[in-house]
Amino acid sequence: MVHQLTFDPGPVGTTAIDKRPVEGPVKVRTLGLHGDVQADRKNHGGEEKAVYAYSADDAAWWGDQLQQEIPAGYFGENLRITGLDVDSATAGERWQVGERVVLEVTRPRIPCATFGRWVDQPQWVRRFLAAGRPGTYFRVITTGEIRAGDEVRILNEGEGPTMREVAAARGPAAARPND
Repeated sequence: MVHQLTFDPGPVGTTAIDKRPVEGPVKVRTLGLHGDVQADRKNHGGEEKAVYAYSADDAAWWGDQLQQEIPAGYFGENLRITGLDVDSATAGERWQVGERVVLEVTRPRIPCATFGRWVDQPQWVRRFLAAGRPGTYFRVITTGEIRAGDEVRILNEGEGPTMREVAAARGPAAARPND
């Protein structure tokens, strides 16, 4: 599948769904990674959704389902995580990325119509939500720099339901209109 430059981001206008891996360090600030665009911070960013992480295992699963490669950043994630179950994170849990950056789990991704248009699959938003592989949003507790390959470790366990359970409780009906 080829995404042309004529991609329609919808009523928001600018979108940052198309992320690509970068070389070298990237600054992480309160509102996310340097260079990332959050055109609609009310629904798609802000401090509560500053960083979005997705599991490498879940991306590989989707690759099998869709019969295509799902490169890092394709789902709009800032971080593609290997070795940790991102969807089992609980609210308040803190993760350290690299030597300094500390992130706190806030919520699962509830997909939107822009994501649906980007992936261009029938009923994509509902399908993504129903699969129970939502990925996790974080707020930034300690700013700093990160780079590809940095170690990611859980500093403390959170409480309550996992991000997978929170997303499942919202159900496919939680998907935004126009999917």
